[in-house]
Amino acid sequence: MKKFKDLSGPNDGRMALTTKNYVLLLIGLCIIVLGFVLMAGGGSDSPDGFNYAMFSWRRITLAPILVIGGFAFEIFAILKRF
Repeated sequence: MKKFKDLSGPNDGRMALTTKNYVLLLIGLCIIVLGFVLMAGGGSDSPDGFNYAMFSWRRITLAPILVIGGFAFEIFAILKRF
């Protein structure tokens, strides 16, 4: 009669992601969406005029930092083992 492997090692049948991981993933998604919302808008009302608000600190610096930070947070949320 064959003996079966002992499954009590690292693959103990638990799910790969826990509820805490999913909460962290949701927080990361909110950070990414916030970054894209801050990046949106700023168009000109008239095609003849130039709108300098398009190049504000919020759109050029803050929003991309939030988006990249959100993606980094997503990676952390996936890899973190609870």
